[in-house]
Amino acid sequence: MTQIDSYRTAISKMLDWEEARPRFAKATAGMDPTLQGRKPDGLPYSPWQLVEHIRFTQHDILDFCRRADYKEPKWPDDYWPKGPVPPSPKAWEESVSSWQQDRDALQQLATDPAIDLLATIPHGTGQTYLRELLLVADHNAYHTGELIVVRRALGAWPPA
Repeated sequence: MTQIDSYRTAISKMLDWEEARPRFAKATAGMDPTLQGRKPDGLPYSPWQLVEHIRFTQHDILDFCRRADYKEPKWPDDYWPKGPVPPSPKAWEESVSSWQQDRDALQQLATDPAIDLLATIPHGTGQTYLRELLLVADHNAYHTGELIVVRRALGAWPPA
């Protein structure tokens, strides 16, 4: 394995590792549907808002990396759900599943030898693929930690 292959593997794993924190899958597991849309006292987000924000932002960065016709959504309006409650009983699982699919695609991008991780993204403004992958990992870790705090405040952590 070359040094760049080692870096690619580490970056891919970092997108969903459990080295310093619980994985997103654990943070979203076993969440009582009656609590998914509830904001704890003194905290600004419901679990749903955090899950959907994490999913949307990760998807947006993946789109930016892959699509020459990428159009940036409006910040912050497009990056957060309109309300604290999931719009349907299936929305939570659909959001988690979509996150997992996009995470898998990002892991494939990280390990694809045809992608120069240090190259600037042609339709960007100087961003590299490496920067975007690290941004996703950092963003997901931050908000996954927030999700765990919200679940603790709701008495829903650890998952059953």
